[in-house]
Amino acid sequence: MPERISTVLERPGPPQPSRPAATGLTLGLLKTARPRQWVKNVLVVAAPAAAGELFSRHALIQIAIVFALFTAAASAVYLINDARDADADRAHPTKCRRPVAAGQVPVPVAYAVGGLLAVLAPTAAAVLCTPLTAALLAAYVGMQLAYCISLKHVLVVDLTIVTTGFLMRAMIGGLALDIPLSRWFLITTGFGALFMVSAKRYSEAVQMSADSEKLGATRALLTEYTTGYLRFVWQLAAGVAVLAYCLWAMEEGGTANGSLLPWRQLSMAAFILAILRYAVFADRGTAGEPEDVVLRDRALAVIGLVWLAMYGLAVTDW
Repeated sequence: MPERISTVLERPGPPQPSRPAATGLTLGLLKTARPRQWVKNVLVVAAPAAAGELFSRHALIQIAIVFALFTAAASAVYLINDARDADADRAHPTKCRRPVAAGQVPVPVAYAVGGLLAVLAPTAAAVLCTPLTAALLAAYVGMQLAYCISLKHVLVVDLTIVTTGFLMRAMIGGLALDIPLSRWFLITTGFGALFMVSAKRYSEAVQMSADSEKLGATRALLTEYTTGYLRFVWQLAAGVAVLAYCLWAMEEGGTANGSLLPWRQLSMAAFILAILRYAVFADRGTAGEPEDVVLRDRALAVIGLVWLAMYGLAVTDW
């Protein structure tokens, strides 16, 4: 009898959820949200910084909120994209390690969390910011989901949508603070983004051109572009961005409000040098993610800091 009681007491009960499994799911969701890509959302400060409206307490709070909301919206798109592409990613040599494809994050969970973030981000923007901010976030989510489903397979449209995503990031800070957006600011930002996006596509095409099978597996649409066309696009975009920036800088004319030097006009030199330096990597076919290019090349980083200093002096009328 005691042996029977002992056996009953030692019989294992139903499995209990383990903390490591929950932790693994959380980390998997975080990894799927692409924290490395969040640095792109720093662009939300572009419009307030260009207008000199960045350093008040209200502006800083609004920018922090907008950054968080745009990060949530972008994360929603990544989660839904990986859930939708899970089967294809499992057959890919590198994408198979993504948490959803690897089974660390179940597909229904990725869809649920992504859908929740996609709804909450614009809703929170309507409450905490302005209606235009909420509308822009909703448009961003809708556009990016359309891109994930079908538009990433449409020539030229794919470049346009990725570029527009960068432009929306640059616009949303101004909308949140009711700052009028200069036409030259929009043109410079839009074509500057197109320059970097098309340079990245061109670099991918150059690096993979020797292996057409690998090219199609990496980004199927690259097989439809020619390297000559992509080179034309980034060269055209670079030219328009430089022209628009020069017109924007010269719009002020002379030395504004008693500044020591015409910093805005002088910043044209740094901007053009940055474009020319970035074009070196585009021409070599080594222009990957924009943030990687800037952080990897010390000269480009220094030129960027010089440009920021000059533009900052122009904004503050130093």
